[in-house]
Amino acid sequence: MDYKQLIIRGISYSQTQTGAYALLLEHEETNIKLPVVIGNFEAQSISLGLEKDIHPPRPLTHDLFTKFIISANFELVSVIIYQIVDGVFFSNINLKNKITDEELILDARTSDAVAMSVRFDAPIYTTQQVLNEAGILLELDDLSKDEDVFSEKINNEEDNLKNISMDELQKLLDNAVKEEDFDTALEIQEEIKRRKKKID
Repeated sequence: MDYKQLIIRGISYSQTQTGAYALLLEHEETNIKLPVVIGNFEAQSISLGLEKDIHPPRPLTHDLFTKFIISANFELVSVIIYQIVDGVFFSNINLKNKITDEELILDARTSDAVAMSVRFDAPIYTTQQVLNEAGILLELDDLSKDEDVFSEKINNEEDNLKNISMDELQKLLDNAVKEEDFDTALEIQEEIKRRKKKID
């Protein structure tokens, strides 16, 4: 089958479901976006997987499963979003044994599959049919109104973070990670990155 590769375009607060997020996947060749509604935990897990710099004091479920896969000599080869039924996406996680080349396909929620794929830097694919059924074409102007996961909170608290020294920011970051307040940790991490870019 001719699969279409998707990239993670961002995560935003869901406009349709309270307390949920929308994971925005994009087919780069056509700019068609695939919005997937996910929960708060999955949004945090995907964001942490993308960040790479923030490590929770105890492993999250997806981190634990990642270690198990590696310990079993498997690697995550790809994720395929193969179907949508009544607004629900169905996905497979494709694994391969590094020693025997044995292939293993696991059924998974799309949010979990994406959270795993970012930990292995594995590609995400879908079918043309799924794109036809659930894909939307958004202009960049529309996207700018709907920023990434924690940008709304960042905008509200940005001025407060700007007035804090780098040392204090680092302490706040360490404390947020320790307390497992990943929303705040990601906000602080973004502020630290912005300052480092200015220095460079």
